Amino acid sequence: MIRRETLKNRTAKDALKLRNAVKARKPKFRRQESWRYKRLKKSWRKPRGLDNKMRLREKGWPKSVNIGYGGPRIARGLHPSGYEEVLIHTPDEMVGLDPKNHAIRIAHAVGTRKRIQITSIARERKISIINPLVRKEIEEEELLEDTILEQEGDLEKVKEQSKHSKRVKRPKEVKTNEP
Repeated sequence: MIRRETLKNRTAKDALKLRNAVKARKPKFRRQESWRYKRLKKSWRKPRGLDNKMRLREKGWPKSVNIGYGGPRIARGLHPSGYEEVLIHTPDEMVGLDPKNHAIRIAHAVGTRKRIQITSIARERKISIINPLVRKEIEEEELLEDTILEQEGDLEKVKEQSKHSKRVKRPKEVKTNEP
């Protein structure tokens, strides 16, 4: 009982420290014989087979993945920043989020318009975003470069060169079913 209460009272930073301490003691789990054959990658695969020494946990063979190596419960689901990650698809899903404990991750399938809405609402509520809108930052950098070029007078030269380039854009032909 006492242990659970102390775990609940811990902060996110404490939970991350605990997770890192447990992770440091954990062995590096490798695929069997990956050190012997180049064709085998190091990524973990469960040992199978009747006479497999790793499956039989024989002495001298690497440790196998086991439930006992799991991290602490309070640190599960925490982002490395210390926030609890929440996946957002629409701006309506942001209701009831605590900026001290939650950080949002905007879903992959969300378009630019809705992404801008979500980021503006998150900024108002001071909720941190794990994957912020990158395109907007790129556009701002391009505008900054254009203003610098304008100040130097190089932008006019670039525009003249583009007018005289050999490549010409032609309008696409529209196909109709009429004979």
